[in-house]
Amino acid sequence: MPEFDPSCTRCPRLADFLGEVRLKHPTYYAKPVPAFGDPDARLLIVGLAPGMHGANATGRPFTGDFAGILLYQTLHKFGFASAPESLNRDDGLTLSNCRITNAVKCLPPENKPVGGEINTCNDFLADELSALADGSLVMALGTIAHRAVLRGLGKKQSQFKFAHGAVHPLERSLTMIDSYHCSRYNTQTRRLTPQMFESVFKQARDFLER
Repeated sequence: MPEFDPSCTRCPRLADFLGEVRLKHPTYYAKPVPAFGDPDARLLIVGLAPGMHGANATGRPFTGDFAGILLYQTLHKFGFASAPESLNRDDGLTLSNCRITNAVKCLPPENKPVGGEINTCNDFLADELSALADGSLVMALGTIAHRAVLRGLGKKQSQFKFAHGAVHPLERSLTMIDSYHCSRYNTQTRRLTPQMFESVFKQARDFLER
């Protein structure tokens, strides 16, 4: 499997839904969304899936919706992003030693992919993981991303429990760190505060500098 297929239609429900979205929003990107960032990065951030008016509209992960606000502010604060805001694919923003992807590359209805779609798309994530250099760090935003990373590496889910800030040694000297997803729901309910998010990125920065 290639690392990314911009014309992938392997999930019929998602392919049909994207067709409907393109008709309703003809200016939207509305295709499988590629990863964004440094191709040689030692930090890979894994989210869930493109948002309707975010990555699905702009074609860049976590760009154009609420979830990206805190993410890019934090990336910039810790030296991974050239600017604190991601506006669109042509805004000149660059990432340093960091790459962002999603467990599912296509917009799912109601932002909720089903298990079969997560599994079907896992080949692409597995390729991204295999391309990481030994000693790299994977940051999983939420439990679905956490499980997708484990599946992509052929690991048993029961051996790696998700918890905010938890660190999991994996194979090939890879390490995974968990964080609650920076979604509007999580931040507005204070399940995830900026301080909590920053603490995970401080762990990530310290890990990469060791």
